[in-house]
Amino acid sequence: MSLITRALQGNLTRKNALQTLTRCGYSSHAKFAEHRPIEKIRNIGISAHIDSGKTTLTERILFYTGRIAEMHEVRGKDNVGATMDSMELERQRGITIQSAATYTMWKDTNVNIIDTPGHVDFTVEVERALRVLDGAVLVLCAVGGVQSQTLTVNRQMKRYNVPCLAFINKLDRLGSNPYRVLSQMRSKMNHNAAFIQLPIGVESNCKGLVDLVREQAIYFEGENGMDVRLDEIPQDMRVESQERRQELIEHLSNADETFGEFFLEEKPFSEADLRAALRRTCINRTFTPVLVGTALKNKGVQPLLDAVIDYLPNPGEVENLGFIEREGKDPEKIVLNPARDGKDPFVGLAFKLEAGRFGQLTYLRCYQGVLRKGDNIFNARTNKKVRIARLVRLHSSQMEDVNEVYAGDIFALFGVDCASGDTFTTNPKNNLAMESIFVPEPVVSMAIKPNNTKDRDNFSKAIARFTKEDPTFHFFFDNDVKETLVSGMGELHLEIYAQRMEREYGCPVTLGKPKVAFRETLVGPCEFDYLHKKQSGGSGQYARIIGVMEPLPPNQNTLLEFVDETVGTNVPKQFVPGVEKGYREMAERGMLSGHRLSGIKFRLQDGGHHIVDSSELAFMLAAHGAIKEVFQNGNWQILEPIMMVEVTAPEEFQGAVMGHLSKRHGIITGTEGTEGWFTVYAEVPLNDMFGYAGELRSSTQGKGEFTMEYSRYSPCLPDVQDQIVRQYQETQGASQPDKKKKKN
Repeated sequence: MSLITRALQGNLTRKNALQTLTRCGYSSHAKFAEHRPIEKIRNIGISAHIDSGKTTLTERILFYTGRIAEMHEVRGKDNVGATMDSMELERQRGITIQSAATYTMWKDTNVNIIDTPGHVDFTVEVERALRVLDGAVLVLCAVGGVQSQTLTVNRQMKRYNVPCLAFINKLDRLGSNPYRVLSQMRSKMNHNAAFIQLPIGVESNCKGLVDLVREQAIYFEGENGMDVRLDEIPQDMRVESQERRQELIEHLSNADETFGEFFLEEKPFSEADLRAALRRTCINRTFTPVLVGTALKNKGVQPLLDAVIDYLPNPGEVENLGFIEREGKDPEKIVLNPARDGKDPFVGLAFKLEAGRFGQLTYLRCYQGVLRKGDNIFNARTNKKVRIARLVRLHSSQMEDVNEVYAGDIFALFGVDCASGDTFTTNPKNNLAMESIFVPEPVVSMAIKPNNTKDRDNFSKAIARFTKEDPTFHFFFDNDVKETLVSGMGELHLEIYAQRMEREYGCPVTLGKPKVAFRETLVGPCEFDYLHKKQSGGSGQYARIIGVMEPLPPNQNTLLEFVDETVGTNVPKQFVPGVEKGYREMAERGMLSGHRLSGIKFRLQDGGHHIVDSSELAFMLAAHGAIKEVFQNGNWQILEPIMMVEVTAPEEFQGAVMGHLSKRHGIITGTEGTEGWFTVYAEVPLNDMFGYAGELRSSTQGKGEFTMEYSRYSPCLPDVQDQIVRQYQETQGASQPDKKKKKN
């Protein structure tokens, strides 16, 4: 066996392997990562709730695979910080803000890894990472278990059909209980899950693992747990190991027909049969293998890497679809060819934009074909041609140039003008596009202004960059209150961007009190019959529209609908778009509180026109007048965003926590307690959640923590509605006093 083969298969020590590869002319991973067969590639993401240990786990993976020479901690005393937390803010706060990509080698397989944030405020980073990955590692805390963001990540994996392994981390923490976490995975996440490893001791007694597939004990010895030693299962764990292995076999039998036959007919099966069944069920998302370990104490990381290669799919085992647009027809679905032979035209998806030192950096995933330096590619949305001057692969914030990329690779380009979710192809004529990335709507708005008027240029540059990079970060100017507003996924999200403006652009800013994205809607149907007539010299304006505006069902209360029910030529068809345009323009700003209209259906039933004086503009103005008429005659109410809140704190503070949530108009939907801690689930209006973090910390001696995510829109309380309307009327100079009688 050659030295290179031994190094690649992990048979040499890490140091010797690196020396061997260097001696043989392989100066970096990039050299031998380019021409892997598709079976030797894995694209994985590491996702979890806040503080479950994602970045620490990624750091250990990079160390054991020889990608970095030494490990650093997320909140380490050496102030270096983890490799994947390349932003200064991430290192100071000890949190991940942006997803970071890297690639490494393990046992002759090229593993592309994306480390994602845990905070719900940065959920779009997880969303776009999962969109382009073939598999994921769902990290769970052995103490916290399945938490709110774990459920969000689980939903995102389901949306993009991403197979996953579960890794129960932090076995060394006081109160760790992996068995409780497994039962929560089954009850809360509906996963058909079972252990494929058991811990040999937990908390300070954590010695190693039992591998239920191989039926051996694994110990991690030497400096930083680099030496993996296999041994017999300890005597006191043999009965439990047999029981848990039988449980694993039963769960697999329910999920896999081939393996089920072995079980039902009581046929003997080999370790290879068991591994094959685990791989099939994991790829089909019918079973979730559960691994255990502690990344911080260097236990369980190497077996997790083995499991990634053994059980998660390679890019050729995942079906990726493209859509060909045809005029007047539904888009035609085609399955993209993942073969790395370069015979099919290149197809890639831009999933992330970032402003780097050399201009805009665009992260892409290649789904079909091959892309070489000097090739021309076309943006399927804009049809613009781009020449590829430089191709790079990413290792956190470092870049390594490559000459070509193949199907299944994750890479980046410079100087490409595009948006997140754009498809690129070498053949512009086939109108091929891939499904874009789901972007959640922002729920919090804040007023923002630079502290110094001289910084306006830098402020504009920062805003332009951040809104392009992050589709959940919105920026707009409110003409009525003469304020510049930014919207995002939460207070932390906006606070981070404010700090980045100061650090990266030298532009300190002030954030005002957050404004909530309220909506206005109708309570019941309201008919309208509006005539718009204006006569001046020459041709005038004439348009009449008749119809009904009515509320949509509660589950559609964030939508707006327009339906043309006219029969005949009273409203000529060429003027109907003008009515819809007028309706949608007016819906941008309601008259009750100045917020957008939603949950309303506009049914245009009849009308009238003039042979000379009617125009699209006249019908648009008629729609404006009709909505004002409905506002005067209809019954309106304000909707507010309701958040799903999860609070965890010690049991002695349960009464205080529930009292505070009730005071904030929260509805408790469930509670659970375990080993001195309790978790309460509630639905609380977002408008009542500001300042809650400080209140929770002060009432639980700093031990309580909470997470929240958007749930739905719901009618707000009458006194809240009165207050919102009153504030709006004051800002309008109380110029329309007759509105008071119109509110619900």
